[in-house]
Amino acid sequence: MSDAAESEDYPEYWEADVVLRDGGTAHLRPITPADADALQAFHAGQSESSIYLRFFTYKSSLSPRELERFTNVDHHNRVAFVITIRGQIVAVGRYDRLDDPTDAEVAFNVSDAHQGRGLGSILLEHLAAAAREHGIRRFSAEVLPENRKMLTVFNDAGYEVSRHFEDGVVMLEFGIDPTERSRAVMESREHRAEARSVASLLAPGTVAVIGAGPDAGGIGQVLLGHILEGRFSGRVYAVTPGGAEPAGLPAGIPCYSGIAEVPEPVQLAVVAVPYEQVQQVVADCAAAGVRGVVVATAGFADDGARGLARQRALVRNARAYGMRVIGPASLGILNTDPAVSLNASLVPGLPRTGPMGLFSQSSAIGVLLDAAARRRGIGVSSAVSAGNRADVSGNDLMQYWEDDPATLAAGLYLESFGNPRKFSRIARRLARSKPVVVAKSDLMGLRLPPGHSVRTTQAPAGALDAMLRQSGVIRVATNEQLMDIAQILVSQPLPAGPGLAVLGNSGALGRVVADAATTHELIVEEMDAGLDLAGGQAAPVLGGRLAAALAGDRIHAAVVVLLPVPGAAVEELAAALQQAAAAAGKPVVAAFTGLADPAQSVEGLLGDGPAAAAGQRQQAVPCYASPGAAVAALADVVRYTQWAARDQGEPAVAAGLQTHRAAALIDTLVEGIGGTELLRPTLEQTAELLACYGISVLPSAGFDTPDEAVAAADRLGWPVALKTTDERLRQRLDLGGVRLNIVDAQSLRRNIEQMRRLLAPFGDVPLEVQSMAPAGQACVLRAIEDPLLGPVVSFGLAGDAVNLLEDWAHRIPPLTTVDVADLVRGPRAARKLFGYQGLPPVDVAALEDLVGRVAVMKDEHPEIALLEFNPVLVAGNSLTVLSADLRLGNHTQRTDSARRAMRD
Repeated sequence: MSDAAESEDYPEYWEADVVLRDGGTAHLRPITPADADALQAFHAGQSESSIYLRFFTYKSSLSPRELERFTNVDHHNRVAFVITIRGQIVAVGRYDRLDDPTDAEVAFNVSDAHQGRGLGSILLEHLAAAAREHGIRRFSAEVLPENRKMLTVFNDAGYEVSRHFEDGVVMLEFGIDPTERSRAVMESREHRAEARSVASLLAPGTVAVIGAGPDAGGIGQVLLGHILEGRFSGRVYAVTPGGAEPAGLPAGIPCYSGIAEVPEPVQLAVVAVPYEQVQQVVADCAAAGVRGVVVATAGFADDGARGLARQRALVRNARAYGMRVIGPASLGILNTDPAVSLNASLVPGLPRTGPMGLFSQSSAIGVLLDAAARRRGIGVSSAVSAGNRADVSGNDLMQYWEDDPATLAAGLYLESFGNPRKFSRIARRLARSKPVVVAKSDLMGLRLPPGHSVRTTQAPAGALDAMLRQSGVIRVATNEQLMDIAQILVSQPLPAGPGLAVLGNSGALGRVVADAATTHELIVEEMDAGLDLAGGQAAPVLGGRLAAALAGDRIHAAVVVLLPVPGAAVEELAAALQQAAAAAGKPVVAAFTGLADPAQSVEGLLGDGPAAAAGQRQQAVPCYASPGAAVAALADVVRYTQWAARDQGEPAVAAGLQTHRAAALIDTLVEGIGGTELLRPTLEQTAELLACYGISVLPSAGFDTPDEAVAAADRLGWPVALKTTDERLRQRLDLGGVRLNIVDAQSLRRNIEQMRRLLAPFGDVPLEVQSMAPAGQACVLRAIEDPLLGPVVSFGLAGDAVNLLEDWAHRIPPLTTVDVADLVRGPRAARKLFGYQGLPPVDVAALEDLVGRVAVMKDEHPEIALLEFNPVLVAGNSLTVLSADLRLGNHTQRTDSARRAMRD
């Protein structure tokens, strides 16, 4: 919590570190009475013109009464935020609720020295989010016509702004509910700011290495040596004890005893000092105006609670001074652009220049990725090791790579997720233009890696992988698989479809490859695996046959699998393959198997031509020692291109939604719920809330006596179903928990007696009667709020499919129409919905409509801890929800709400 928080009702979760338009950072928080002096200083520092535009008059200072009013707010009807840099207020924004409780007046003021950095837009986004939280739906503002900057902020916010003139003032009004355009505007501003922030780290003009002491062999000396050996294009300084020159490095490096002594602003500081000195060194960097730091030192969050507290303090202080942090425990950063040539890392030598961007977390994984890329000849545009990922994350790098013309594909090895919903949103956008490959272990999200302070998931198995597939990323399990795919992405055009040619010099091996391709859903359109390649013409013959195969319209890619060819070198054959692939503009992969010479490299990019220019593919063929690896990698790339070419649909929306009424109902229900306590609303409360989203549940009524049951059946209408509401038995027709089509009172009384006798071994289980629904396929629809993933919607077919076989499909809202369709068709048993063993198809459109409504409801209300419809009966022309289980929890702020902020 900020030191500014003094009252129990201070909304700590509104605090946020934000990235500014130019890539700098600042801290946003609610105002408190303790800010009075700082607010007065902020006002005094403003120009007469700025003061006039804000207050419509000039006042040299704020009166005590004004200070008291401006800094004492209730965080409900009156809300105010300040943005601080270096502890000084640089912007203020506020809203005050008007007589109409759904309206509020908004105003803000930005320091003259910091205008143009996007502070006004950030304040508006956070004020709108806070206002929506308290039931406010519209903002109004009074702006002088000459205040063009403020008018621009409102006009560019993405809301539908109405304006009119009144007494020489422009009166603005606009609804603040998020719209597709306002979300797009916010995401665009966020993207530009975070991309520029990373760009300033990867392309600094000046670098200082702090900790390159006089003793040879230390981490600081290694880092400094690698920067110098890489021929960094900017200026390099060393900060050492007493300003002594580092041992073992060229003489003449400018050395200083402190960062403050460096004679020019330092953009990037590389910190390699002992653990206990890091806090002070980073504080010194902040005071000196450094834009970013790479902390190689370990021992923070990987050192238990004490280290985690230090790490959070380090990042908090850095962000407050506008500084980004990579690390702690970072391997470093690389930028192979010849105009930069930066190797601020512990790996020796810059890798080959190429189009692959790489991100890793722990140093060990960073070493593995670097080694694998070098071994295979994969060119890299930039690489970042985030270490403990306390600040700069994979999300930041994806924002940067989207705009980087030197990067054509991105590879990330993730050991933890900080903000997976933001990851999903950014990855989905990036993957539309550039392939994204993510390596993750099967246990990611289930336990924490050392040094990572994140949440773990409670979502069903497969939900995390479903989120990745939904985002369009190519998911792999290991760094070697990542590099298998990277070889194709950096050297070959993307395939236009699944049509495949298989060529080789062994018929038996060719058939094995064709079978593997079919297993991976590739279509073998042509196979010529009996090529005679003996003699000195092997390369021309192979190249000519491949060119002929690739000329076919139904052929989109080729796999060439070769046993050793007498008299032909692997490099010669690979060069022939590359020439044919380049001429056809179609991807080719090769596998050279059975070579006995262990010194012969057959894995990586072979047949390499001239070095690739920035943003260009390498002229080489991706080669593999295993035909299976070649086919699997190519199949992953084909699936990605099919996803990228597919229409992603429109946002899934439904008619007749009453979202504001639903929010008010939920606010009333959850009032007073604390901690992990969950509230189960009554049937009537549940029905009222679901009705806001156009969802109804088939009526039912519980009872204690047979007379009560008969009376309930008379109200509901005959015939009825008799069932238990016990969680273990309520869907178990085989155990006697359900009896259907009871047509009269006598039959109902008899069935109640029999059911109670049959279920006696399970205890005194409660019973209910319910209206009969048309017979249909029983389905289960579930939505939860997961600590890691946020909202998760799951769908399956009721019974053994989900209970025993875990045959679920999962998606992360918000959903598109395509997402909804994929979710319904995702379970293996879903074929039963479309006609199966002579049964007619069900009303899939009605099912998709229900899924869309639930997805919107869950996305808008994180207070819904669980919503389960079990069963949903879907017939040929009807859909009936038989049971709804709703649990509400204490409001926990979602990690990517409609406010722009940096989060773990």
